[in-house]
Amino acid sequence: MRRAVRRRTSQRRVPAPRSPESIERLIERQPWDRLAASLAAAGAEVATTTTRLRGFLHGLVEWNRGASNLVARGDEPRLVERHLVESLTPASWMAESGARRWLDFGSGAGLPAIPLALAGIGSTWTLVESRRSKVLFMLKYLQDSGLQNIEVIHDRLENVVEARPAGEFDGFTSRATMTLSPTLVMAAPLVKSGGVAFLWKGSGRDEELRADPRWMDDWEHDGTRVIGEGPTAVMRFIRK
Repeated sequence: MRRAVRRRTSQRRVPAPRSPESIERLIERQPWDRLAASLAAAGAEVATTTTRLRGFLHGLVEWNRGASNLVARGDEPRLVERHLVESLTPASWMAESGARRWLDFGSGAGLPAIPLALAGIGSTWTLVESRRSKVLFMLKYLQDSGLQNIEVIHDRLENVVEARPAGEFDGFTSRATMTLSPTLVMAAPLVKSGGVAFLWKGSGRDEELRADPRWMDDWEHDGTRVIGEGPTAVMRFIRK
């Protein structure tokens, strides 16, 4: 008589999803010491400014997880390295320009403008952003932090150009937005003669310089500084 063979079916255990790292722990383990040299070179008080930058990143991550995406979730562990170092590396170069009234186009989550303002660059900033969720974050951060002299505009730059006085700003910044020439051409009417523009660009920056020379009508290229080991660099232009 044959015995019935009972087959056991193995059940694969699905690991429970890992809880996201707490915001406090995430902020604490960022490489904050990497900002000290840039802050000191710009004349900022390092300890006080770092504390304020911590508060900015805490609010950013909180919004990123609870409301809407401001930065890629994969960027959270490297917010200082990926975003603050890039934003603040040219701070002393910007301070040397003497520009006080700054315009930032495509501000996103306030990068690079808010970290630069926290570091004492400029006396006033106007931040232009077309995505409502990012505008709401910046407005909330400004209200919670008490950071003043920053205006946030929910609009496109071309509309701002039509509405604001010519030559209203001393300086212009743009990080990771349009290609080089259209950005400079569009911003030119708003920047005074002798004013400056700082553009954050990747490895294709030299090709962008050559591909569309219209920017040369209003601007002169005044140098490029690579951030770390690249590929991102900051390019400076002078308004004719």
